[in-house]
Amino acid sequence: MANAKIKTTENKSSVTGFIKSVPDQQRQKDALAIVELMKKESGFEPKMWGPAIIGFGSYHYKYESGREGDAPLMGFSPRKSEFALYFSSEFDQREELLKQLGKHKSAKGCVYIKKLEDVKVDVLKKMIANSIKYYKAKYK
Repeated sequence: MANAKIKTTENKSSVTGFIKSVPDQQRQKDALAIVELMKKESGFEPKMWGPAIIGFGSYHYKYESGREGDAPLMGFSPRKSEFALYFSSEFDQREELLKQLGKHKSAKGCVYIKKLEDVKVDVLKKMIANSIKYYKAKYK
């Protein structure tokens, strides 16, 4: 497994082109709004990571197993039924902010929302800031 090629790498694909390929108009609008929000809060331009993730910034990780690679500091993917928002699973006030966020589901490093209007944008901004701060501290 040590030689396994990492599929989710930064590439030159068009973020706008990818968003325009999302079939639902409202999901396209939400995706563009999330891009602007993440861009403003992170200070990074959006880049495609793999075929379906829009990422902002990057960090280099190395696990105890020796596996290493690069990943976006944060990002999201407009999936068919929901948006997957990618954050650190360990940032400051994570559980408290999730309780305030609004309608969502969460897993280890992902937060899933159906549409942007279901969540409080100010809480989302805090989550973005805290997640980036965590990654920058952990992966200097």
